[in-house]
Amino acid sequence: MTSTAVQVAPQPVGQLPEGRGLRAEKVSARYGRRGPLVLDGVSVTVPPGRITGLRGPSGTGKSTLARVLSGLLAPCSGEVTADGAPVATRRGAMGGRTAMLFQSPRRSCSPYATLRRTILEPTTIRGSRAAQNQVDLESVCHRVGLTDDLLDRLPTQVSLGQLQRACLARVIVSRPDYLICDEATAMLDAASAASVAHLVRGLAEDGVGVLAISHDAPFLEAWADEVCDLSDLGGSAV
Repeated sequence: MTSTAVQVAPQPVGQLPEGRGLRAEKVSARYGRRGPLVLDGVSVTVPPGRITGLRGPSGTGKSTLARVLSGLLAPCSGEVTADGAPVATRRGAMGGRTAMLFQSPRRSCSPYATLRRTILEPTTIRGSRAAQNQVDLESVCHRVGLTDDLLDRLPTQVSLGQLQRACLARVIVSRPDYLICDEATAMLDAASAASVAHLVRGLAEDGVGVLAISHDAPFLEAWADEVCDLSDLGGSAV
């Protein structure tokens, strides 16, 4: 993926409203009860309405932090909150206040579900915001650049860029307060990466707080409002 394709203007820094933000406070995490620590005492805040970039080499714990922040992995110590409320551990990437956009769209979609069904997945989650509101599928698809003829195709029948846009449409339907993009452009060509980055910028302008994770420093610096290194978040990534 080419790092020079994104040209999005960072937004001016404003004061973070008291209590707002997706926060990890001195979080430690491991896989399994006896596995080695992957994160040890890490703290980070993702403010609403901005894109916070997180960079670091592969294998240093960035994806683990993403899973902890989204509720997909329970920390073994520390606290994760969204606007002051504890983030509950859950199984799926949709339905909570925090949504995930993964590196591989093919691995994050059912191979047997059409794009239409994938996009509308959040509406089937009991108690979710999407389930409580009528979804304008046509408007959502227009926003992400998906045409009607693609909606009844399976993931293997569309390009990676098209499938990632469908995943982003799924995020929009879920109406999250926060979005974590875990290397979400790494598998895309330059044009598709730029398109996804532009769409995520639009979500931030709508007030969604975004954590954009990447090992591609030039791309991340062009995309995010501010960028931090995992090694600078206190504690350690091991």
